Parts: sequence; structure tokens; C-alpha cells
Amino acid sequence: MDPKDRRSRATEAFFGRRRGKTIRPQQAAALESGFRTYRLDLAAEPPANLRDLFEADVSAVRLEIGFGGGEHLLHRATAAPATGFVGVEPFVNGMAKMMMAVRERPLANLRVYDDDATRLLDWLPGASLDGIDLLYPDPWPKKKHWKRRFVSPLNLDRFARVLKSGGKFRFASDIDSYVNWTLLHCRSHGAFAWQAQEAADWHRPYDGWPSTRYEAKAIREGRRPAYLTFIRK
Repeated sequence: MDPKDRRSRATEAFFGRRRGKTIRPQQAAALESGFRTYRLDLAAEPPANLRDLFEADVSAVRLEIGFGGGEHLLHRATAAPATGFVGVEPFVNGMAKMMMAVRERPLANLRVYDDDATRLLDWLPGASLDGIDLLYPDPWPKKKHWKRRFVSPLNLDRFARVLKSGGKFRFASDIDSYVNWTLLHCRSHGAFAWQAQEAADWHRPYDGWPSTRYEAKAIREGRRPAYLTFIRK
């Protein structure tokens, strides 16, 4: 992607606030020490092979954008030690929770980034990822804010560039308008094929899916989550 074709960073505000409650001293210490081990430095050149980012010997690399408190990412990284996971979360409190967790149980197949995911996507080498997860992203429900939704033609271009052929883009949400938005944008883009044979497929959680607090809240409030999978052509 030619830099002159990108929108200015000022218009790419896909996330809201960066901080919630003041983090405790113990969390601040976990952030500081955890970042020394796990945080990616985008000032450095990316490795030609992303597997070299990890201490563990991994055979595949996946990206999760906006991991919240890290429930899903921790579950996946623990269950699949031969896969490298990169997690992005700009919300300080969520990142602090993750760094507290890995201080107790270190993961050699994990790296994190705490800023705009588009910066990371632009840093990554082409065709370097086996999968991208965008799970319960901020829905920006007001129509005037829809332009801030992460799924967009520009970001789908980014996904298409960094995903290997056959790689998976997985999207989960409980907001019908965002689910429809994603289906329409992926169909229009042309680089992604939706994997669903019947209506039940996209309401069935992914294999090995751990229930998250976002999902539990949606179900409590009467919203039915959707789980979409697209294959990079």
C-alpha cells in the first residue's frame, strides 16, 4: 500500500478512550516488566519471518485486534503453544490485566502491541499471518460514527495484504448492524470468501471458543452473537 494512498492517522480513530480506572501499583509494575518481554517495537524492522518474533518455536502466527481483558487470547495462546499470537489492545486497563496474567503464567508464544492496530498492520510483512481475529469490536452504533468501525475497505486491504492465501479472518459481534456491515464489506472487497453453508453456521461459536464477558453480557441482554469466518482467497 502506497503511503500517499492512506488516510491521515487523525481519521483512523477506531478505538475510544485509552484509560479507565486508575491502575493499581501492582498493575503498573506488571505493565512495565511485561512490556520489556512482550511488547513489539515498531521502530525496528519486522523480521522476514514473523515466527522469529517469539521465544517459542512456532509454526503459525495469528493476530487478535482489541483483546479486551485477554480472556480469549490467553485461552488460545495457552491451548496452542505451537502457534504464535500477537495481541493488540490500546486500552491501558485491558493491557494491564493481560500483563498481570502472563506475569503469573508466562507465555513464550505471545507478543503484544498497545496502540493503533493499523500501525501494526502496516508494519507487518505481506502474507505473514495465518489468521486475524476481530472479536466484539467497538460497534460505534450511531450511524454518524459508522466510519469509525474497524471493518472498512481500507482495513480489509490491510488484512488482504498481511494474510496468507487460505488464512482466516474471524469476526464476532452481537450487533446486527455491524454483522451485516461486515458481510457486505467483505463481499464487496473480493479478497474474502465467507465460510457458511447454512444459517446455523454463523451463530455457532468457533471450535474451542471460551465464553467471554462481552459474549455473556450480550446473551444476558437478549442479543444473539454471530461468528463469521472469511477465507483469504
